[in-house]
Formats: sequence, structure tokens, C-alpha cells
Amino acid sequence: MARGTTVDGWGRVLAAMLLCGLLGACREEQPPLVGSSSQVRFSQEALAFPATYVGASREASVRVVSAGRSGGRVAWNGVQGPFSAEGLPPEVRPSEEATVKVRFAPSAEGAFSATLVGTDEAGRTVTLELSGEARLAPPCPMPSACHRFRFDSGREECVEEVLEDGTGCDPGNACVLDAVCQQGRCKGRERVCDDGNACTTDVCSPLDGCQSVPAPPCPGDGACQEGWCDPTRGCQSRPARNGTFCGEARGCDLADVCVEGTCVKRDPPDNFVCAPASPCQGEGRCRGSVCERPPARPLVPDWTYDAAAQEQKLHDLLVGPGGDVTLAGFFEKPVLDAAGDAPVQAQVTGRRCMLWNERLLCMDLPQQGTVSLMERATAAPRWSFTLGRARPDIARQSSTLFMARLAVMAPDRLAALFEAYPAGQDSRTQCRLYYLVVLDAAGGLVSAQLLEDPLLSECNHPHPFGLASDPAGDLYVTFSPTVNPGAPLRAGAPTLVMAFSSDGVPRWRRTLPFPGGELGLVRGLLMPEGGTQPLRTSDGEPVGTLPLKLGRAVATHEVLVPSPAGATVNPDVVPPESPRLEGYAVPGLEPEWTYQLPAGMSFVSKELRLGAWPEGGVKRTMVLGFAAEGRQPVLVGVRARDGSEAFRCELGYTPRTIPQLFELGPGSLTMMDGATSCGECDPPFSESRARFQRFTLPGLEPAEAPWPGTFGGPGHDHHEDPVRAAP
Repeated sequence: MARGTTVDGWGRVLAAMLLCGLLGACREEQPPLVGSSSQVRFSQEALAFPATYVGASREASVRVVSAGRSGGRVAWNGVQGPFSAEGLPPEVRPSEEATVKVRFAPSAEGAFSATLVGTDEAGRTVTLELSGEARLAPPCPMPSACHRFRFDSGREECVEEVLEDGTGCDPGNACVLDAVCQQGRCKGRERVCDDGNACTTDVCSPLDGCQSVPAPPCPGDGACQEGWCDPTRGCQSRPARNGTFCGEARGCDLADVCVEGTCVKRDPPDNFVCAPASPCQGEGRCRGSVCERPPARPLVPDWTYDAAAQEQKLHDLLVGPGGDVTLAGFFEKPVLDAAGDAPVQAQVTGRRCMLWNERLLCMDLPQQGTVSLMERATAAPRWSFTLGRARPDIARQSSTLFMARLAVMAPDRLAALFEAYPAGQDSRTQCRLYYLVVLDAAGGLVSAQLLEDPLLSECNHPHPFGLASDPAGDLYVTFSPTVNPGAPLRAGAPTLVMAFSSDGVPRWRRTLPFPGGELGLVRGLLMPEGGTQPLRTSDGEPVGTLPLKLGRAVATHEVLVPSPAGATVNPDVVPPESPRLEGYAVPGLEPEWTYQLPAGMSFVSKELRLGAWPEGGVKRTMVLGFAAEGRQPVLVGVRARDGSEAFRCELGYTPRTIPQLFELGPGSLTMMDGATSCGECDPPFSESRARFQRFTLPGLEPAEAPWPGTFGGPGHDHHEDPVRAAP
């Protein structure tokens, strides 16, 4: 025992030493271990969030554990937005772990980062690096009437919603007033047009509102009672002029003529009209017992436009209701009012054009994936619709969007069939996507859908070779594989027929065993060009079988006339002998009549049109076609009612090819020849530099008939006209 130290003293020293050791009360102050590593750890060093749309959020979990034998308290720094953390433990015990939820909820676009830091009692830190990218929400599709799209940030997709009933809406139709939403459709009351004149027909244009046009001629009441119109009382009748032809007998010794309102047989006087005029020959008049007629003269063009001389690839023509001619070509600049005094060439190119609501409608003008409506005389734009802008979701599925076909469904409904390469593929691919889009008269979107079928899934460039609609606005389209990769496309077999309602709702589909082609329609019958069996529009079932292909048929409400057997429009095909036209009753398809050309003559072009020609004061519906004896084309007119010949007129010009395309206007026939590529492909005659000629034929008019030609008559609108045909 040391000197001077008592037992009690040593006890006090030991007690003090023990107290200092346990409590650390006797240790000197030490600086904190700044920057040293804590025994507390995150289960990972960094957390990177996937790209997140602004307004959405993502959540992830990490674990906090202690690697030491003893736990400890941890102070956390609390990260700033757009990051947040929940469940950070204030204390971590040994062999335990805590789950922390980290959220990334950006409110602005950009790249963000932050560090979540925890500090233990010894000043040691634990860190978790946070990062995330924020993107703006993608644009949603343009809404159709009574629908809206919004981006659902939770689902990260655009969702469509139906507007509440009673919400005001734009029907895209100037003939619908006070429109509101009703079960997702925009409906209103019909605008009534009445100018107070019984001798006009008051119509409402979906684009322009009320208009008045001359009413059709008033019908007579009996053979010798002619109709006339009183502006106040409407149609009236009165006795026909004495001497008016009224029956079958029309000789110069005996004729059926009107006398005081009654049809009687008389010996007609000299100068009596004993033979009607034709486009190339004046009427015959009696001189004694002989019906004398002036000699026939060839029809000669009064206007010619040679696209080859102009170095323009023009191979299509449209004739407006006023007789104006528009020339177009595959991705060429259309020439408007080409036969007028001051033709106008559009400043941009289009793929193909047609007429709708008195205006010119062009595909891919001015850019691909666009439909544009413009004035026929000036090319001034009325509206444009671009599918990629209206439906960005469709644009993301496609590397390129462009137009395939157009068809009128109604004055306020347009069918636009868009074609596309699948996303990630270019023009070298033979795979295709097709979108059926329905637009209203103002270019507003009604519906859009991807068309799907095993035939369309084959990578053999499936293509719509036919498109047509009926008076109800229902749509029919035929798809076929192609046998060549580049335009103009030739159709292979089989043919897929798809039917849709006027709103684009699928109705039925059918597969046919022959190559595709154009479509025609009449009274519930669908006429595929390559088949011999018309199909019912209600269900696609065949109705009867004809002895020849339908071809590019024409039809009144009573008679269906297929193309002449063997005739063609292709410049490299010599047609076989085809001297007949045949008429079949509709809808029963019983044989009605056969027209036979004189010996040595054959029809050379499968293109037919229906025109109206005056005979005896009555407009008669004629089937017009081109025949030839040798190389010189002859215009043939056959009465649609009974198949009798009305006229044959030689065309006085030097042909380059057979007549390949023609359209009728008021008092005129405009024809195309000289195209060098396929006319039974799509697009017809693509890349050709054709020649266009107009023949003035006073009295000839386009017929008011349900299917007056391959493309639906003047304008290529592919729509069955519900107006009743002339006699």
C-alpha cells in the first residue's frame, strides 16, 4: 500500500475510475469523425428511376441495415422535390432492417438528381444517390365530336371519354342546327331550306348551307301531255304541241303524233322529224315518203392537252358539274380548269384527286398523310386533315403515313383509307398497315381504326384495289396481295371484301378466289370487277351468276351492264373480239337484252359510262362505250332501257392507244389516251404522260343513275347515287 494512501482513499479512486470508464465522463473532448463510414448501410448505393411523365409518379423501395454489432440513431437530411422518402428509421438496431419508400414525382420536364444522406451519432454518413428523367406527356389524339382524349398519368396513356349528353358540339355540317351530344354522337335539328319558288330544288350543302338549283323537268301526264312548272303551284300539265312524236311509228307515211293532246296515227307532213339527232348527225326530216338526214360527220376534239409535250406525268381527269376539267397524276401538281381560258396549276403535288361537295379533294396534298379540300377554279384551300397530327398514337405506330384511297360516303361523310409502313421499317418493306378514317364535311375526325385481318398481316404489299359506298353511306373495300413491289400495283388473289357502317363500324367480311379490282354498287348489289357473282351488301353472300365478268359495270336502277367481254384499258393488251353488250335486270339479274355490233366491229375499251341524250323531247339514258373497226375509235350509244342502238359516231383524230378513260360533262365528253402503264392497276396509268381531248356534244349530259361508271361517274367519288335514273 502506497504511503499516504488509506484504504478508503483507494476505494474512492477505484470508484472514480470505474465511473469514468463506464460513462466516458473522464475522457477528453474529441472532434467528430466527419466523412467516416457508418455501420448503417443502404441495400444499394444508387436508385435510378425510369423515365416518368410530368404529373405522374414512380415509387421504389430500398432497405436500411446495420452492419455493426450495436445499433445507433441516425439523422436524415430529407431530400427535396421531385424526390421524397417515407419510412426513414430514426434508429437502426443490429440484425434488423427497415424498408424505405422513395418516390419520384416530377412537375416539370428535365433530368433530376439528389442525394439522400443519413448521419449517425458518431458523425459518420450513409448515402443513396437518386436520379430520374421527366418527360412531357405525349400529345393525345384529336377528339371527334362528343369525345375527348386526356392523358392519364397513372396509366401513362391517352384515354377516350364520352362527353355528357347535352354538351354543345360541332357536327361538321352546315345543315345541322343546335347540335348537342347524345350518347356520344353529335345530333341536332335539320336546317330547312325553302326559297319560295316551286320550280327550284332547295338543297342544303354541308359546307355552304342552303342553296337552290333548277328542279328536274316536270313529268308529262300521258303520251301527249307535257309537264311545265308554275313557280307558285309547282308542276302542271298541258297538251303537247301538235305533231309531237308520241309512239313507235315514226315513218314518213305513217307516224304516231299528238293532235290536241291525244296520240293518233297520221300521215306526217313534209319536214316532220322522222329520226332523232345523234351527236354526229342531225335529225332526219320527211320529204315525201323519205326520211332525209344530213351525212354523219366525225367527232373532232375542240381542246387537246398533251402531257407528254408538257413533260408532265398526268394520267387522270375529272370533269366538274360546270364542265371544268381537272388533270391529275401520281404525285404531280394538278392542273385546274385545264380546258378553260386560264388554267391554274397547283403549287404542290398530290397523289390522286376527286370531287366532293363541288370542290376538289386531293390525297397527300401538300404532304403525305394529308387530305386537302380546295376550290376547283383557284386551288384556294378550304381545309386539310393530317392523320399524324390528329392521331399521334397512330403516327407512333408507323414510320411513314400516306393515302391509299378516298370514297364519298355521304355529303357529310368521307372515307379516307391511309396506308403506312410499320414503325422501324422503310419503303423497302412489303409489310403494310391500313387505317380507315371517317371525316365530316368540314374535315373533322369522326372515327379512325386499324384494319386487321390475316390477309393484311402478310408482307406481300396487300393493297385496297376497290372502294365504294352505297346510298346509306355504308362502305365496302377490297384488299388483295400484289404481284409486283412498285406502283402501279397489280392485284393477285385472293380478294378480301370488308364492309363498314357510315361511322366506320365493321359489318362483315368475305374472301373471294380471284384478284382484286374496282367495285360498283346498285340496289343492294356489290359488283367486284373480277367476279361473275354480285354480292349482297347486307351480308356479302353471292346473288346469281353471270356468264361473263362484271368488269367495270354501269347500272341504272333497272338494268346492270357489265363491261364488254374481253375489252381492256391496258395499252399493252390487244383485246379479243368483243362485239356485244348485255343488260341484266336488277336486282334479279335476269337477262334483259343483248346489243350486237355490226360485223367486223368490236368493243375495244372496258370503260363504260351512262349518259343522257334527248330523243323526242325526252332525256334517254344511254350506255356509252368505244368500239372500233380497225384502229379508228367509234363512240357507241345504246339505250339502257332496251339495248337498241341510238347512234354510232366515228371519232376524227389519230389514236395513240385505245380510249383509256373518259368522263361526261354538260354537253361534252372528255377522253384520255396515250397512257403507257397499267390501267387495271393502282393507281391506274401511274407515271404516264397521257393525252386529253374534249369533244363538244350539245345535249349530252351525265346520267342521273346509281352507278354511271367505274369511278362513280364524273368525280371518281365511288358513291352509289340514290337518284332515280332517266328513262
